[in-house]
Amino acid sequence: LRFPRHLSIHVGGFVLSAEPLERIAPVEPGRMTGRTVIPWDKDDLDALGFFKVDILGLGMLTCIRKALGHVMPEHEPLKALAAVPPEERGVYDALCRADSVGVFQVESRAQMSMLPRLKPRRFYDLVVEVAIVRPGPIQGGMVHPYLRRRAGRDPVTCPHPSLWPILERTLGVPLFQEQVMQIAIVGAGYSAGEADQLRRDMAAWRKHGRLMQHRQRLLDGFARTGISEQFGEQLFKQIQGFGEYGFPESHAASFALIVYASAWLKVNHPAAFACALINSQPMGFYSASSIVRDAQAHGVEVIEPDVVHSGWDCSLEGGAPSLRLGLRLIKGLGRGAARGIEQAREQGAFTGLDDLIRRAGLKKNHVEALAEAGALEPLVPGRRHALWKARAPRSGPLFEGVPTNEARVPLRPLHPREQLVLDYGRLGLSVHDHPMR
Repeated sequence: LRFPRHLSIHVGGFVLSAEPLERIAPVEPGRMTGRTVIPWDKDDLDALGFFKVDILGLGMLTCIRKALGHVMPEHEPLKALAAVPPEERGVYDALCRADSVGVFQVESRAQMSMLPRLKPRRFYDLVVEVAIVRPGPIQGGMVHPYLRRRAGRDPVTCPHPSLWPILERTLGVPLFQEQVMQIAIVGAGYSAGEADQLRRDMAAWRKHGRLMQHRQRLLDGFARTGISEQFGEQLFKQIQGFGEYGFPESHAASFALIVYASAWLKVNHPAAFACALINSQPMGFYSASSIVRDAQAHGVEVIEPDVVHSGWDCSLEGGAPSLRLGLRLIKGLGRGAARGIEQAREQGAFTGLDDLIRRAGLKKNHVEALAEAGALEPLVPGRRHALWKARAPRSGPLFEGVPTNEARVPLRPLHPREQLVLDYGRLGLSVHDHPMR
């Protein structure tokens, strides 16, 4: 296959065909430049025999790469990921406390509620954790039996000795799609092809209803094997739950690796993790404000952005290290203006506000945004004075060379409430205050 002509994007994945796609399928421009899309349903592609691969674009992979760049700058990204120490007790201690703000896949309220109940202590526990808080296991009635068995409140049982190798790792409770397929093969006499068709029918049973034709086939096969009808009915209910959304074990294991890596970074390098999280926004459940607040709760010193020290992205300073917020957080500034500040600063330190405006090519709305965010503090101490200067008509290229040596106007400091309003209006957070105060 020649990829440029035979490969096209389809709803987050890629489609391959034996003929160039533009000859046999409608192809239209995607929203992103240089991308094309096949506007056909995925089931239609399957019926036509096209080969489709789903590829997930996970923001957490970007976050982990950026965080490991701070922590292990000597390693390439994949080598750095491989160098993360496995099975660290402190990581699992934090997860058992549901200390998981920002951690991949286990940061939702539902996952935070599950973590102290499941109490993950090893990697495979994370595989289960990722998969169990899903519509499939929940609607299939798998969650509580698994938790009770894990806690020792119920005995670990198996409906038939032949199924024990399949269900042993999940304490006798089927949690993954692969287990359902294996149970169909071993317990009901399905062939591998028939088990794969069962998987396909599970994924779309509400759409075409073909899953129901498996019910009696499974019950009859279980009866021949010596598996009780009660288990067969229970399993079929779980299979219907998987139709809502169930996880393959391989998928959950891949996700669990990212769960562990992000949790390890949060526990051992909270400043680098918070820095990378904010620099990878938008992603996840939490705003920059929540990420900053959580980092401070973990002992990270957070420093407000300013034009003398901050770049577009957040950065780390000092040995501890501290988290310096980036200009990206200032609403109304924009990346172009921030890049102008960075380039001007590379040429030399700013001598004052007028020098900053002239060399960075800032517009009046940019200066006001910086002033309201407190980012001009090193050049103009006092946020009210910075606003006064920002709104003065004598700043900028028009008045270049005109003396501006008038006396400093005595302006009272901002009231904490006023400063808080500016902080949240421009940064979406406050480093030193909170509305509840």
